Amino acid sequence: MGKEKQIIVPLDVPDKESAIALINKLPLVTFWKVGLELFTSYGPTILELLKSHDKKIFLDLKFHDIPNTVAGACRAAAGYGVDLLTIHATAGKDALKAATEAIQEGAATANVQSPKLIAITLLTSISARQLAFDLKVPLELPEYALHMALMAKETGLDGAVCSPQEVAQLRDTCGNDFLFVCPGVRPTWAAKGEQKRSLTPSQAIQAGADYLVIGRPITAAEEPELAWQKICEELAKIP
Repeated sequence: MGKEKQIIVPLDVPDKESAIALINKLPLVTFWKVGLELFTSYGPTILELLKSHDKKIFLDLKFHDIPNTVAGACRAAAGYGVDLLTIHATAGKDALKAATEAIQEGAATANVQSPKLIAITLLTSISARQLAFDLKVPLELPEYALHMALMAKETGLDGAVCSPQEVAQLRDTCGNDFLFVCPGVRPTWAAKGEQKRSLTPSQAIQAGADYLVIGRPITAAEEPELAWQKICEELAKIP
């Protein structure tokens, strides 16, 4: 895989017109993330649009509900033929197991390739202090993220979403056959924004990430295509 194909760019825009404009600004991007805002406002038609441009799709809806509801949502989402799909690990083992079975059913019914189901370990906007004081989780943050990733692996998921700061330990424990997707990646020349646990793109790949989700450093840049190329050049230098 060329390292530029490891970059996923979020379509974090409010409407169809903005989405089309961003896709056209970044013609070399092969992998796009569709999240809650755009999917809620535009629906699955955005997925058809991306497929018509031969793009890969990370459908990042972060399902979190009772097992039966999660299974139904995953079954429906798998029918869209997306490449990656997310569920919160905190939905619990029963929901994770139900989700893994449901995506196989949904993909088979639609006669499409089953998506890789990946678990959210802990949102990258949450700091160690917030985990302890706001969420009242007694574990240290890296230990908590590892527990969530291992639970996902044990229940048959394909990978996990984690911050780049945790990915090295998770990779060592979970092995090379488990996917890790890292949001919260920021080049040295970009503002961190609300990301609390960040690394640069090259640091994240070297730590063990399979895919990097990089949004505002590219999409909010004055010249998005130049920002994209700058990150690709940085990754190309990794031995």
